[in-house]
Amino acid sequence: MSNEQQGFARTLSHRHVAMIALGGTIGTGLFLGAGSSISKAGPAILLVYIITGLFVFAMMRALGELLISDDSKPVFIDFMTQYLGKKAGFVLGWTYWIGWIVIAMTELTAIGTYMHYWFPDMPTWPWELAFLVALYLVNIIAVKAFGEAEFWFSMIKIIAICAMIGTGLILAFGHVKTSMGTTEFSTLWSHGLVANHGNTLLAAFQMAFFSFLGVEFVGVTAAETKDPLQTIPRAINSIVFRILVFYIGALSAIMIIQPWTNYQAGESPFVQVFSGIGVQSAAAIINFVVLTAAASAINSAFFTTGRMLYSLAGPKSRFGRLDRNHIPRAAINLSTLIVGLSVIVNYFFPTDAFNLISSTASAAFLIIYIALMVTHLVYKKQVKKGKVEGTKMFKLPFSPWSDYLTIIFLGLIFILMLIAKATMFTTILSIVWIVFLTIVAQIKIKK
Repeated sequence: MSNEQQGFARTLSHRHVAMIALGGTIGTGLFLGAGSSISKAGPAILLVYIITGLFVFAMMRALGELLISDDSKPVFIDFMTQYLGKKAGFVLGWTYWIGWIVIAMTELTAIGTYMHYWFPDMPTWPWELAFLVALYLVNIIAVKAFGEAEFWFSMIKIIAICAMIGTGLILAFGHVKTSMGTTEFSTLWSHGLVANHGNTLLAAFQMAFFSFLGVEFVGVTAAETKDPLQTIPRAINSIVFRILVFYIGALSAIMIIQPWTNYQAGESPFVQVFSGIGVQSAAAIINFVVLTAAASAINSAFFTTGRMLYSLAGPKSRFGRLDRNHIPRAAINLSTLIVGLSVIVNYFFPTDAFNLISSTASAAFLIIYIALMVTHLVYKKQVKKGKVEGTKMFKLPFSPWSDYLTIIFLGLIFILMLIAKATMFTTILSIVWIVFLTIVAQIKIKK
């Protein structure tokens, strides 16, 4: 069926989609986790992000080519169902759905922690409930309301990053003296180019990759985007520019203002830099930025899980229907109720339990990304055989070799997670989850 027959409203503009794609690549991994990345790689982290970014870009071009070939599909998982089979679509679809559910639960818990910074005497659950209700309302009012919320969430993150880059340039060009000495561009490389003699460099690739988790989210918005044939390619093609400006630019500024040897895991480089130059409210500002990042993640989770459940349930189910605002409200309602359980569960279980489950979801996302590249390969083979109509306007360059190289890169990241002590258990849990769903699919789906 076409989108019009399904009832989807195309109200997301290029402005919305561009910011949605941007917001998907900027999160707490940069604002809070950059210290750990820098300590593991040193200035070589810039090269790590460039290499990782190129493979992420290849993955997004493959996704874009699929989306352009048939923009009527509500979510990109539908392409996996078409080209890899119903059983694969079932496994990957429910994995993607539960992954976003868990991410939303984790981020909702984080919101309580962030609000505790300003209101230490208040319990966290009222804040979690308030954000849950507010973001739920944003998602059921109209698709455009969701787009506007994401636009401004992303704008806040962009302002913070631009402030960091601008500060670095001003201090470096002015040779300004700080508590750490005179700021020079040479500070970037004068203390060495690789941390720990390169022993922890591979671990930095894993951390860089997970900074980009959620970038595929633009593939869930295609069915509700104005002029998708123009908007989606423009949003995807700008990913490389965003990587260079926001990640490379911000990390470079951080290591120019202070020697990279000063940064470590557990402390935000943004807070450290702004505090070092006399911004007394630096911690509060960054706390606000990561609060909006968490809210953005929950907002995206409600949008994604609603569309995923709508697609998985089918038209015969109440969850496979749209309301008069062209929104899968029943599916969003169920997803919200499940996410809301975190307010209750968090009362009985420590936050570490959520971190464990969230890491498992992250490993599962890696499997989905590999499946996406395999889907693209199958699609290209069917185009070559004349079984489906291909698109000439937006193709993955150097396919199929770029597909194979991306699959190898993603596979290596998965192996790194499997052998690293910190992620071994959660990676095994993700494999167990996939095996469990595969068994269910074998029983439930006959063909």
